[in-house]
Amino acid sequence: MSQRFPTGPTGRSTTAASTATADRQQALATNRLIRNTYGLLALTLAFSALTAGFAVLSDAPRLNIFIVLGGFFGLLFLTQYLRNSIWGLASVFALTGFMGFTLGPIINFYLGLPNGGQTVMTAFGGTAAIFIGLSAYALISRRDFSFMRGFLFAGILVAFLAALAAYFLQMPNLSLAVSVMFMVLMSGLILYQTSELVNGGETNYIMATVTLYIAIYNLFLSLLQLLGLASD
Repeated sequence: MSQRFPTGPTGRSTTAASTATADRQQALATNRLIRNTYGLLALTLAFSALTAGFAVLSDAPRLNIFIVLGGFFGLLFLTQYLRNSIWGLASVFALTGFMGFTLGPIINFYLGLPNGGQTVMTAFGGTAAIFIGLSAYALISRRDFSFMRGFLFAGILVAFLAALAAYFLQMPNLSLAVSVMFMVLMSGLILYQTSELVNGGETNYIMATVTLYIAIYNLFLSLLQLLGLASD
């Protein structure tokens, strides 16, 4: 008598059980990725606030734009290179600490304006509200915003070049338009990156943290400039 192996309903049950186990493991991995990302983001924001506070209290001068760009892109590429090692954590703190320090002189400038303290706190509160609202929507709805990738890449490149032109050519109206552009683009970037975390498009929490931090940083600066103009 030849040996027979289970088929039919029993085989389907085994397959269904394996699929359910794989789904549970994927869900656990996604939840762990989200926890790690937001935990590291909270720590880097706190560290960035400390370096910004130090720059404010020490009345640090505003850094040359070439030093800012060199430090930002250098540390960004270093973080990307080290993203899969423990040194990636040190690099991301170096990046966010440096960017926080560059905020200090800018905040000092606005604090010196009439109602400057209120302007800074309003920009901070607005940034927090936008980030929390957009992140919550992407996490709860689980919508796939990957279709925004090309638009965001092109838009950020155009806005960055326009920002350089506004800085070197001293064009206040263009600078204002750039702030509006960055507000829209950074809001889209928050939706996109959070969606990538939820739907498996991003698996490295260090790079996800960097992307969200950059979005928050630029969103805060854009709000600060727009509110400063409105209160002037």
